[in-house]
Amino acid sequence: MTNPVWQWFLNLTNQTLWLALLAAFFLGMIIGRFLHRRREKKLRSWSREGDKAFFKGIQYILANDPDHAIEEFIKSVRINSDTIETYVALGNLYRSKGDIDRAIRIRQSIILRPSVEEQIKVRALLDLGLDYLKGGFFNRALETLGQVLRKEPSNLEALIAVEKIHVELKDWENAFSTRQKIAKILKGDHAHILAHYQTEKGKIHQKQGELGKAKSAFEKGISMDDRCLDAYLHLGDLHFQKQDYKKAIASWRKVVDISPSFTFLAYRRLEGAYSKMKNLKPVEEFLKECAESYPDPFTHTALARYRYNEQDRQAALKELDAALDLAPSFWEARKLQGEILLEAQMKEEALRAYRNLIAHLTVPYLSFQCSQCGYMSSDLQWQCPQCKQWDTIGLMKPALSDSNPEVRPTTKNLPVPPQDNPGEKT
Repeated sequence: MTNPVWQWFLNLTNQTLWLALLAAFFLGMIIGRFLHRRREKKLRSWSREGDKAFFKGIQYILANDPDHAIEEFIKSVRINSDTIETYVALGNLYRSKGDIDRAIRIRQSIILRPSVEEQIKVRALLDLGLDYLKGGFFNRALETLGQVLRKEPSNLEALIAVEKIHVELKDWENAFSTRQKIAKILKGDHAHILAHYQTEKGKIHQKQGELGKAKSAFEKGISMDDRCLDAYLHLGDLHFQKQDYKKAIASWRKVVDISPSFTFLAYRRLEGAYSKMKNLKPVEEFLKECAESYPDPFTHTALARYRYNEQDRQAALKELDAALDLAPSFWEARKLQGEILLEAQMKEEALRAYRNLIAHLTVPYLSFQCSQCGYMSSDLQWQCPQCKQWDTIGLMKPALSDSNPEVRPTTKNLPVPPQDNPGEKT
């Protein structure tokens, strides 16, 4: 067997063929190694270019230049489409610029990649939910964020986004339960927010005529935060609706005790009660006590209106003088003063009062500002419409001098209840 093989190798033609095969083999190895090294060198060069573009994109982000950042990230993706970090950064930039469609497509492309780690997919799902939220697609956002929370029940960012959606939809029940979950993770005071959610639930029940459920919700809100003015005010409204006037006044008095700066909210409610309450003695006692303890323009004007309704014009005018001494720009007091003077046929005095009223019409007495973001408004609101924080709207008090009508913040972190009265917003 070995002899024929040996004879085959001794043949000159066969030897030439064999040497040619060996030469081709080694040449192939050399060429292959050369091409491999060249490819590696090219890949390293591409990688360096891709990394360079990525880091340049980061620098543009830090310089607050999103347009150039997007250009660099796109360049990085074209060089190396496997870099998930670049896609994530691109999606976030598109969302920040309001290009929600592109942001959503990028998240979806990450989620659909079979080789992507589970943790990265969850992050992409969260980003997708935030994209939907930014675009106003609340149902899609809730569905996507729900997937995140099923995988990671304690994902704080997802819970906060879900709570925000429930608040936007006025789904106070789910907003309440979501805030409870947040409170277990995030340390701090959550009682005032939970109390507001209970109060908002109570308002809905009250509008629907479910007074028992409304009363229960308001009382739960107070039990969670005994300084929740909104709950006291609406509990008083509910008692007034049921013609239980003593309880209504008792609830409204709490506003005076908790936050004297906002007692005018209770006064306006009392003014609406004059025509329906037969026994006005509790109202008189309340107003007198407030005028002595917390004298302000609203107190004296409310007491003036009470005196006026009791046909005591001189006492009413005296209270209005006291109100205008405290705040010359308080046009409500000037308006009532003019009405009383005209009714009393004191035309010259009324003319002077209305002349002063006209001079102060351009000076807003009621102004409010958020202590967190600086948002200013003439409306009372519990939640700042700009930064979405609760109990950060404070009353700004005008200067007492006519020559200096600037307004300055005097209180911070005071809750402001919405109502249907002038200067208040539901």
